[in-house]
Amino acid sequence: MNKLLLFVFIALLAGCSSLRISYDYDKQANFANYKTYAFTEDAMKLPLDELNRNRIIDAVEKEMAGKGFSKADSPDVLIDLLLKTAQKVEATATNSGGYGYGRYGYGGGFSTTQINYNEYIEGTLFVNMVDKSTEKIVWQGRGTNTIDPDANATKREQNINYAVLRIFTNYPPKK
Repeated sequence: MNKLLLFVFIALLAGCSSLRISYDYDKQANFANYKTYAFTEDAMKLPLDELNRNRIIDAVEKEMAGKGFSKADSPDVLIDLLLKTAQKVEATATNSGGYGYGRYGYGGGFSTTQINYNEYIEGTLFVNMVDKSTEKIVWQGRGTNTIDPDANATKREQNINYAVLRIFTNYPPKK
């Protein structure tokens, strides 16, 4: 399971062009009131190797600072991080063959269909912002991508920073 979650993280590091982001929020929340944050214990124990966990946390801290937040022992919001993976299979069919001249004149010839299967793991990073006083999620950003198990450390860091940046593009939400 830990290896699968590692691949999820690497998925977020894959090429930026396939990164899909989305977000949701509580329409009743007053985002102007949120100025301080802290990570949940679960976020700090995200089931990844330490290097990748730290990369994600550092990227989130950078984006939170860019949004005007500061870290605090008694925060307005808690940041929770989750990773989910899904094994996917993509099938592509290719037809070949066609028409020709046969014994009975011009007509259908032999045709073959080749099916290629591409198996991959798709991973999603969830960034949940939880109002500390109500303990309810007020904003959630998601980034989904396919795994690049061959990404080097530099590429992983670049892709994580890019994914987290894109996740936070819709914060604060425009009501």
